[in-house]
Order: sequence, then structure tokens, then C-alpha cells
Amino acid sequence: MPAQQVTIEDVARAAGVSRQTVSNALNAPHRLRATTLARVTAAIDELGYQPDQSARSLRTGTRRVIGYPAPADNPADPNPLMGGFLQALVSAADAVGHRVLLFRCDPERGADAVARSFNGLIAARQVDGFVLSDVIHDDPRVDVLSEAGFPFVAFGRTAPGRPQNWVDIDSAGATAELVRLLLDQGHRRICYVNSAANLPWLADRRAGLLQAAASAPGGAFEVGVPDDDPAALSHAIGRILVGADRPTALVCANDWLALTAYQAVRAAGLAVGTDVAVTGFNDMPLCTVLQPALTSVRLPLAAIAHALVERLVTTVEGTAATPASGLLLPADRVIRESTPAL
Repeated sequence: MPAQQVTIEDVARAAGVSRQTVSNALNAPHRLRATTLARVTAAIDELGYQPDQSARSLRTGTRRVIGYPAPADNPADPNPLMGGFLQALVSAADAVGHRVLLFRCDPERGADAVARSFNGLIAARQVDGFVLSDVIHDDPRVDVLSEAGFPFVAFGRTAPGRPQNWVDIDSAGATAELVRLLLDQGHRRICYVNSAANLPWLADRRAGLLQAAASAPGGAFEVGVPDDDPAALSHAIGRILVGADRPTALVCANDWLALTAYQAVRAAGLAVGTDVAVTGFNDMPLCTVLQPALTSVRLPLAAIAHALVERLVTTVEGTAATPASGLLLPADRVIRESTPAL
């Protein structure tokens, strides 16, 4: 039967359920048992049924479209982490019958420019809500959407006094786990290689390291430079790698800093993974290419995207109240050859 001739009643008969159950499978799958949802989905796939999105939008007042302001990136050198998040977000939205609309919004251009970016989509009724990423405490996007009273969720914690409908990873806890790994391996002098960027997740990682390393006999200290200059940072790391009391482990705020640490360790005539352990954060593809492979922290991007979409859709559909608190997810420690036991 051609897809355009298949009706919702045809799907209901094929699945042995009511018309309302098919409607729930399309519009509110969380209301159905897993076995029922699987049966209805199989019937939809077998018959090739395609619901009339225009009619649904008129009936429900929703577009089943999620707006996502894509972070600024360099096409010649794209950020694989946020590229992975976009793939996870599209998949999570598709799983509940939604699409993702990408658009440009540059917070650095100021609140007025941000307001124009969002208010145009809101006024045109093109989206049901927004997913924000790279959220900082004083994020103008959060302020604009809060003032508009429009549904949104945030990948990253919003500041007190603002809506707390966010999902984030436990950066402090993940960094603390790296430190405990190093302590268990016999390391006693641990150095944190920091970034100059003033970002909340980097502050969380630093706090987690300092707290976990407080009991280390040799203590923990920190190295960094005012600007993210790889050459200057490599030189700064090299200075602390001299002498008997040099650190035996470098915990880096992200994987790119770990790459600089590798260069500094080798320039000092030492070997990564033998003389000095090195860890990163984000588990970017370069981690497995480095020699030795880099121990890092992998973000659960699929789980983050799923939680964000679920929170947004339930808020838009009114099936649940807007959450009063955020959701903190654990990250996965990936141990590789850069952190052997002493």
C-alpha cells in the first residue's frame, strides 16, 4: 500500500491496538509499555505510514522542531566534541519524532543580537523550544529565553536565580576520579595543567582535582599561562619537570592541553607513561593517536542529548512540570597507556 494512502486506522489494525494507542506512540511514546510501543512502531515501519505533520501542528500547536544555536566553529578545524554532541542531539530528537533546526547565535555580539536571533524564530512559531550548549553562568541566551518565557534546556549549569532546567556532567567528580587513579598507582606529586579560559566546567575540574589531591603526601600544584599559548605553556611545564621533586603526573584540563604536556615532557628528556603520567579530559579522537595513548574522560553525549530532549519535550507537551533542578550525569574514565603504575 502506498505510504500516502496508509491511515492511522490501518496501523492500528495491523498492530492490534486502538487509534489512540497509535497516536500515543507518535506523540507521547513515554505513555506506552515498551512492548506495545515496539509493536506499533513495527507496524508503522512495515506499512510505511507517515503522519500528516501539518495537521498535527494545527491540532497541537507544536511544530515538533527543536531549535539549536550551533556553536561557532572553524570548518577547517572543527570541534569533534561538539560535532559528536550534535549527532547525539539529532538522534535523540528523531527518536521522539522531532527535528533539529540549526541557526547561528553569537553571544559575544551582545544581548540585543541574541534576542533578535531567538525572537525571530519564536515569533514565526518555527520551533517548540531550544537546546543550548556551552552554557556559562551569565549566559545572555538564558536571560533572553527566561524573559520570553519560552521553553529551553541547557547543556551546562545555569546560574542561581535562573531556570534550572539543565543537564551537565560531573566534571569535578570525574577529575577527582583521575586523581584517585593516580594516587592508587603510587603518584604523590601531581600537577594540574590549567587553561586560561574562564569557563565554569574548567573551574569544576580544578576544584575536583584540588579536593581529591589534598591528602596526597607530596601535594598538588598548578601550572598555566595567562593566555592559551602552547609554546609558553610548554615552557612553563618544562620548568617544573626539573629536579628531584618534579611532578610524576600531569592532570590536564582538556585533551589539547595534554598534547602540549606530551611535547613538554619529551622536550625535558623524559618519557610520557614511563617518567611522567599524563591525563586529559573529553576523550577526543587524538587520544588514541597519541603515543602512548592518552588516559582521558569520555562525556556520555548520547545520555546527555537524550536527557535534554526528554526534559524539553515533556515541558513543551505539558506532561510534566518544568524541572526545578538540573541533572548531573557521571562521565566515564578511559584508562590508557599514559598512566601506568609507578
